[in-house]
Amino acid sequence: MSFQSIVVGTDGSDTAKKAVERAADLARQGQGELHIVMSAAAVPEARLRSERAGVPDDVAHTVNPNEDTEAALKEEAERYEGDGLKVHTHAKSGDPADAIIDVAESNGADLIVVGNKGMTGAKRFFLGAVPNKISHHAPCSVLIVRTT
Repeated sequence: MSFQSIVVGTDGSDTAKKAVERAADLARQGQGELHIVMSAAAVPEARLRSERAGVPDDVAHTVNPNEDTEAALKEEAERYEGDGLKVHTHAKSGDPADAIIDVAESNGADLIVVGNKGMTGAKRFFLGAVPNKISHHAPCSVLIVRTT
């Protein structure tokens, strides 16, 4: 089975990068597209005002709550774009599971890939919050990659 549209969530951690690598491998095999999603907590308005103060007016709009997220996503995407893989990035605010599901729905994804971090040890019988929510509400198949 080949997947044409794969969505993967990341928080930028080393374990999440393993899930992104697996998703990229699957996208390459199916000559599909990879959608990398990162959700981050909103940046405090005071920090944004401070950062905008030193920026010319014509580019002040680029200082926004998703700025750090967008930079991390760009770095992640660059790892795979050189392979000829078509990569899309999605910086979102709010709940990571909701963000991943939203991107999957809006892009007609065939597969969502998430890592298993937080699913080991005494909690091994309970799925982590993000994979659990995605597994119950995903509009497509879900692959949980062992990243730990």
